[in-house]
Amino acid sequence: MIKLISWNVNGLRACCDKGFRDIFTQLDADFFCLQETKMQEGQLDLSFEGYTSYWNYAEKKGYSGTAIFTKHQPLQVTYGLGIDEHDHEGRVITLEMEKFFLVTVYTPNSQDGLKRLDYRMTWDDDFRAYLQKLDQSKPVLICGDLNVAHKEIDLKNPKTNRMNAGFTDQEREKFQLLLDAGFIDTFRYFYPEQTNIYSWWSYRFKAREKNAGWRIDYFLASASLADKLKEAKIHTEIFGSDHCPVEVTVEI
Repeated sequence: MIKLISWNVNGLRACCDKGFRDIFTQLDADFFCLQETKMQEGQLDLSFEGYTSYWNYAEKKGYSGTAIFTKHQPLQVTYGLGIDEHDHEGRVITLEMEKFFLVTVYTPNSQDGLKRLDYRMTWDDDFRAYLQKLDQSKPVLICGDLNVAHKEIDLKNPKTNRMNAGFTDQEREKFQLLLDAGFIDTFRYFYPEQTNIYSWWSYRFKAREKNAGWRIDYFLASASLADKLKEAKIHTEIFGSDHCPVEVTVEI
């Protein structure tokens, strides 16, 4: 049985000032994946006994970035998608384990005015193809901030947010294509009708206090792992970022 955590920390150095080390220790995951670390190498000395860490930094300072802390030795670690257009922002880390791949991702945001939506569409297609290729050799667990709320149930105010970044018809269609390609949204697998549980809240308008949030942080799993999924959680009780950690437990 393995426990995996994913958390968009929205700046790891800032999150460390808000209790990250204690939260990390309390959650005691086999794999702890981070997105939006907003760091360069050497800016933070962060290690935990029993864990090895792997980092993918954006070339642009203070932007994007991912990391994975693991108790288990991977067979291989790769960074990015192997596509130059996508691999300068530190958005993907893949661990090849004996029985599965673990991919953490910080999906590009379409941004205000949807100025990056066209790029996002290319990213979504290329990322899906990357996952499908991995899935041909062994099952895949994917986690991270996918920057899309899939259905109206996944955000507080779907009507007023339609066609805003993260809830455009195009992004939602791409997410559905990913599920149709053979992947499971693990939270919805266990809680298909659950409402009012989100993973991100704007820092504005007291959104978290009002629980006016979005569920944009996910654990996805290859369909072949369905009978091995044991539990999925969204840790809305944990603060320290505008996102909260998400979790899955797998018997693998």
